[in-house]
Amino acid sequence: MVDSRRYAPATERNRQPILDVLQRVLPESGTVLEIASGTGEHATFFAPRLKPLYWLPSEPDTDSRASVTAWVKALPSQNLLAPLALDVSSQPWPIEAADYDLAEPITAIVNINMLHISAWEMCEHLMAGARRILPIGGVLYLYGPFKREGKQTAPSNETFDAMLRDRNSDWGIRDLEAVCAIAQQHALALSEVVPMPANNFSVVFRRQ
Repeated sequence: MVDSRRYAPATERNRQPILDVLQRVLPESGTVLEIASGTGEHATFFAPRLKPLYWLPSEPDTDSRASVTAWVKALPSQNLLAPLALDVSSQPWPIEAADYDLAEPITAIVNINMLHISAWEMCEHLMAGARRILPIGGVLYLYGPFKREGKQTAPSNETFDAMLRDRNSDWGIRDLEAVCAIAQQHALALSEVVPMPANNFSVVFRRQ
């Protein structure tokens, strides 16, 4: 039997620090929509540790979604849902359909390591979607490397940014202030910025 699970080495390093923040900032109930779930390893780690919240992973890429599905089957949890095919640039999102059934409404969105490996316009698509589906007080959580006031926060990030841009000219580490400006345009207020290991940040917004 073919095992479709993929592995991301960084996941084992960052999952506990991320969980520590999520346990503090996420709502007590509802469904967490994870945008760009990647391999699916984060979903299977977070879901059982964040009960009673439900965790809904999503992925636009077919092969990545197969990996998420395989991880969900390998490490099931009652509150971990099957992955959704969701591309933030396609509007409306599937979960906005009137007949889309969830046991609990979406109260938070989590997006880990996406903004620097996607085109800049995906940031606005993400913020626009968060505005549409999050309730007042709902949480948007971002994790990844960011520039601060236009400057890289570490030499390693400068090297990483150059590698990203060499691989795809639309990619690159984003300026946090620019991300926050777009968030504000979509009724998302910056709540806190938490420095994380390996020169990353947790960025928490709340729907106004």
